Amino acid sequence: MTVQRLDDAYIKTLERADIEGADVIRFLYADHGGIIRGKASSRGRLAERLRTGIGHTVGMMAMSMLDSLQPVAGMGPVGEVRIVPDPATFTMLPYAPGAAAMCADLVRLDGGPWEACARSFLKQAIAELAGDGYELAAAFEPEFTLGRRVPDPAGGPDRLVPIDDSLCYSSTGFHLAHDYTMALLRAFEAQGLRVEHYYPEYGHGQQEVSIRHASALRAADNHVFFRETVRGVAFRQNLWASLAPKPIPDQIGNGCHLHISLWSAGMTRNLFYDAAGKYGLSDVGYHFIGGLLAHLPALLALTAATVNSYRRLSPRSWSSAFACYGMDNREAAVRICSPLRGDAEGSANLEFKPSDSSANPYLALGAVIFAGLDGVRAKADPGEAVNVDPADLSDGERARLGVRPLPHSLGEALDALAADELLMDALGPLRRTAYLAVKRSDIDAFGQHDAAFECFHHFTKI
Repeated sequence: MTVQRLDDAYIKTLERADIEGADVIRFLYADHGGIIRGKASSRGRLAERLRTGIGHTVGMMAMSMLDSLQPVAGMGPVGEVRIVPDPATFTMLPYAPGAAAMCADLVRLDGGPWEACARSFLKQAIAELAGDGYELAAAFEPEFTLGRRVPDPAGGPDRLVPIDDSLCYSSTGFHLAHDYTMALLRAFEAQGLRVEHYYPEYGHGQQEVSIRHASALRAADNHVFFRETVRGVAFRQNLWASLAPKPIPDQIGNGCHLHISLWSAGMTRNLFYDAAGKYGLSDVGYHFIGGLLAHLPALLALTAATVNSYRRLSPRSWSSAFACYGMDNREAAVRICSPLRGDAEGSANLEFKPSDSSANPYLALGAVIFAGLDGVRAKADPGEAVNVDPADLSDGERARLGVRPLPHSLGEALDALAADELLMDALGPLRRTAYLAVKRSDIDAFGQHDAAFECFHHFTKI
């Protein structure tokens, strides 16, 4: 972007803030714990802060989801970065009168991208794609639980009690969540988030809303605003909404499947589509799957990124528990999605299933891009499609097909990440050191407590 275009974007943002009455403007970023954090500027100082950013301690990217600062070199009490907002993401917050928000980068004092900034990691992945002549379209497909936060009768941590006990896709679920849902969908549309589908899902109080696909960076930014809006609208109605993977131990978990398609430069041609290919998928699409499967154990450390995530990833839960792919197979880690009639090329896409909203969306999508692109470059062979529930196969059949169980815990996934040279190199020394430290501290902390403690801290924060 040229200096002139930056100036135009700043001016437009300042004009919108004045006209639309933004008294406070939040600069939001996602940390290594998957928490959305930030600081805010007053409208009177916005012109200055758009250019300088807001000062921020380097230590915050070594903070766990329990607000425990981890001992990471270069992320202690000494040192400063700037939270610099992207004016293209400016939006008023319909659920918070007088407030607006922008997604932000964490930037060094000299103006360069900070090596621990998650949004910059996704930009790095996008640049790698562009270098090979590709662009990626993506959509996050999140589920969340709507309910009320209530005290535990036994004196333990507060619990999340679902708003209803309706059945999957039932009209009862539509009725009981109607007032909240209408406020939510209107808030999405007011922010430019184009709603594709909404329905009550399988779990009690569980909702699913799909936002239309966008370019990779915009899709991740959209998911930050999605998370903020789901919770913000609930709080305004004296409800509680959680996108945590398993906010209630005995209920169905909340996923956030990633839908992706690879396009030629300028988004002119969907490179995953081949009318003559098996299942309508091109060789490039199969190579991309090969890359995802090759790096899958390590990917999970970034896409199913909390201790709580692994309560959800179990066989016969439609969440995926095995490393395989298949045509419309919702028990496979990667699903080839059947295209829409009349728009076969435009709708050809892959669904990456072992993913949830406890992940930092920039790290998750960036890692998926690096893994898939590695497969494309290496012309990786994904093997045979698995078009049955992999849990129904014998051990011998799974071995023949190369179907492996996914990591059973965050610790296993982190070990796989630490051993994955491609992803560790992409993350870089500072980011990978901080990420592993934060996640291992969460494992240690939650390992000292029971499921009620774990679920409380996840449903109240994600």
